[in-house]
Amino acid sequence: MPHANRIGLWLACLLAGCLLAGGAWAQRVEGDIARAQGLYQAEVRVNSQNEAERRTGFSRGLAQVLAKLSGDSDITNRPGVARELRRAGDYVEHFDYRQDEGRSATGAPTFHTTLVLRFDQDAVDGMTAALGLPVWPEPRAKPVLWLAIDDGSGPRLVTVNQNNAVRPVLDRARERGFGLGLPRGSAAEQAAAGAIWRGDHAAVARLSARYSPPMQLVGKLYRHEGGWRSDWTMVDNGRVLDEWSHQDSNVRVAMAAGANGAADALARRYAKATETGPAGSYRVTFTGIASSSDYIRLSGYLQGMSVVQGMTPLRATPTGLEMELDLLTGLPGFRQLADESVLVEQEMLLDTGAPIYRLVH
Repeated sequence: MPHANRIGLWLACLLAGCLLAGGAWAQRVEGDIARAQGLYQAEVRVNSQNEAERRTGFSRGLAQVLAKLSGDSDITNRPGVARELRRAGDYVEHFDYRQDEGRSATGAPTFHTTLVLRFDQDAVDGMTAALGLPVWPEPRAKPVLWLAIDDGSGPRLVTVNQNNAVRPVLDRARERGFGLGLPRGSAAEQAAAGAIWRGDHAAVARLSARYSPPMQLVGKLYRHEGGWRSDWTMVDNGRVLDEWSHQDSNVRVAMAAGANGAADALARRYAKATETGPAGSYRVTFTGIASSSDYIRLSGYLQGMSVVQGMTPLRATPTGLEMELDLLTGLPGFRQLADESVLVEQEMLLDTGAPIYRLVH
């Protein structure tokens, strides 16, 4: 594409962004490039900058953040998460767009739009606590990647000077919410390729003692049955957390499997769920309901709360309307997600111990 056309495309995208409604648009100065950094930020490739595409991008971005926070790549299938993803825009603090230029397989220039998102940390933390989701706390350890690759000419250790050769596993680790280091490549470390191939993890751990923390992701990557196979071991302070293998025709996929397995193993060990409360049925009294429209508004709001799995009206009392709520994480989770612009908690009923919430008008 001619230079003038590229500039025209950039200006058109910039103008479109400036016309977007909403206060979450992130302003940048000339020369800045929008990129996601940290656990509460995400990047999502989108087809356009229209509102529908952006809403979908918000949901995908929040799913990325929850996966990084928990270490669980299947986090979207946990109870209550799907509802929160549908209202992901409520959690967005800032968003921006980036235009990425690349090359197709034929060498022709390609252009992609990336939606860059930053989510409200306090709001997301409140939601994960309310749903009882596991959280892998920070700071997170940065394991040393000891990877030997044999492309047919014998195993060789990948060192920090060859970091681009292992970009798929390094990038995948970052996407899963942690980092990987590489050995410096001394003569003794270069000899570790043999130990890796023999499965001598103790020898690798001794060489890795100069690095902190005492945590290693040990892998070997080699050609196998017309494709590539990788074998991995995650070691934490001398303890083997997990071992796994992956085979694929694409060497990048086989390599990235190391980061996926390491994230799974570390999350199982270190991610903890916030103590909320047991799931079950709880009685709650609601006041401020003076008409059928108030009741419809209350019902609609409760049905939209991810912690509310069901509700049954019990009786009307002089105090208010008593309902039985089927809650995913008990009353603490309900309190965490209740929006004070809709429901305000009042003093608890002394005779029943049931909380009272006033519907705000």
